Amino acid sequence: MGKTVADVLVERLIDWGVEVIFGLPGDGVNGIFEALRTRQERIKFIQVRHEEAAALAAVGYAKYTNRLGVCVATSGPGGIHLLNGLYDAKCDGQPVLAITGHTFHDLIGTHYQQDVDLDKLFIDVAAYNERVMGPAHVENALDEAIKTALSRRAVAHITIPKDIQDWTCSDAERSSANVPNHSGDLYAPAYGLPHAELLQQAADVINQGERVVILAGRGCLDARAEVLQLAERIGGIVVKPLLGKAVVGDESPYTTGGIGLLGTAPSQEAMKDCDTLVMLGTSFPYLEFYPKPDHAKTVQVDIDSARIGLRHPVDVGLVGDCRDVLSALLPLIKRNEDRSFLETAQENMKDWNELLHIRGTRMDMPMKPQVVAYELNKLLDHNAIVSADSGTIATWAARYIQVRDGMQFSLSGNLATMANGLPYSIGAAVAYTDRQVVCIVGDGGFTMLMGELATLVKYNLPVKVIIYKNNVLGMIKWEQIVFEGNPQFGVELQPIDFALYARACGAAGFTLEDPADAPRVLRDALEYDGPAVVQAVVDPNEPPLPGNVTIKQAVKFAEALVRGQKDRWQIIKSVAEDKIREVI
Repeated sequence: MGKTVADVLVERLIDWGVEVIFGLPGDGVNGIFEALRTRQERIKFIQVRHEEAAALAAVGYAKYTNRLGVCVATSGPGGIHLLNGLYDAKCDGQPVLAITGHTFHDLIGTHYQQDVDLDKLFIDVAAYNERVMGPAHVENALDEAIKTALSRRAVAHITIPKDIQDWTCSDAERSSANVPNHSGDLYAPAYGLPHAELLQQAADVINQGERVVILAGRGCLDARAEVLQLAERIGGIVVKPLLGKAVVGDESPYTTGGIGLLGTAPSQEAMKDCDTLVMLGTSFPYLEFYPKPDHAKTVQVDIDSARIGLRHPVDVGLVGDCRDVLSALLPLIKRNEDRSFLETAQENMKDWNELLHIRGTRMDMPMKPQVVAYELNKLLDHNAIVSADSGTIATWAARYIQVRDGMQFSLSGNLATMANGLPYSIGAAVAYTDRQVVCIVGDGGFTMLMGELATLVKYNLPVKVIIYKNNVLGMIKWEQIVFEGNPQFGVELQPIDFALYARACGAAGFTLEDPADAPRVLRDALEYDGPAVVQAVVDPNEPPLPGNVTIKQAVKFAEALVRGQKDRWQIIKSVAEDKIREVI
């Protein structure tokens, strides 16, 4: 018997260097799963409990390895479930290949079971999107899908009708135009350098700047040395969108940390006061945190020419890989001896860090959420991989997890989906079996895909899951109050004993309620040999205050309290205590 379409598919994936696929079986992909079963010594399959987790795990794998992430799902509902994770890949520019099944090729369009045209459904999310038509088509389509995903840092999708998966290479005639073996399994990146004249123009803008901010995003995660060289030479300040948190260590004297609602006050001050902005590999979306358009000259470096000038007017745009472009630009940059702008930021950071220390060491009950991240940070390995979910916990992770050299950090950036943290950690733990992997997640995000705790146990992935338990969708609560001026509604959650649930799944379960116990409980969990969950019971009335509160936010906050916000006196007490600590 000759090779089937599924055999050719899986062998070609192996040729491309794919080592792991995340997914869930189903009758629409049985042919593919048989090909995976017979090659399991060469390619690993990780079974998840929900297809959304498969796509998100592939995104996490791609983010932490800089390789192609691959996921597989059955026809109809299986493929539909992939979509949220695939949009996360699209929004954050990650190369992910989705493989789905389809119903029988000659029953498509006849209202047969699971007859969903996934190639039509995926038309927006996927940069490459194709239905495989037979044995002579699969290799060509797969090669093109992978090349597109890698070259465009995008989603690619191929769908294969279930019966075609079992066709052998002798079942269909190859068209005369389709020359055998014409398609190659080779990807050649095209990262050219800008013209010398453009590099000089950019250098002139930077050299003329007196107060320079470097906005360093995920596009320069591999350019830490070059970013620090630039900052040192110009006396510049490195401000980091959250996806770029690991570009520069948080203890570097050149960074003021994050920007945006989850960022730091010194970063906001630096962006407001700068006269020159250097944007490196970032499309940070929140326009209100940029300098006013007429207040700062701007140089932008991005691998995608369509992103130049997307967020802020640009005087010079440089298209290319950030590390390569910076290497070419640095010899043209003059040393700025005036360090006053940097020194002011450094003084501001001392005050900010002292404030974080005060808030992170409070012994109040209920426990303040800052305490958990503050104590966790002390216990992280130098090369830990930390994945944060979306919500208020992203604020605590952004501010209190101090990235050191060798660490990696990510979360769902532009999509900001909930429930990404645990699947990201699955992808990280599969890729790096010898590194500490930590997931920071809220109770709302965790419960969306809590079945994936069983995935950790099944494969003995020693991920440590830190659940912030406040029995409320915290970020939505505070958005209702602060942005809309409305009392909270629809955000309260039914309490769950997550430590008990963890033990029911076969993982270790810990409960942390008293801040005095935080160092011990977190250390015990991190040292546990296997997957472990810590449910940290925290104060639901502790607001994730932005670095600088605007007048509009303060007015809306007051309106919500007047209109009958639940627990308003406890909230007022928490906010008052936080602001008093800032003053003293």
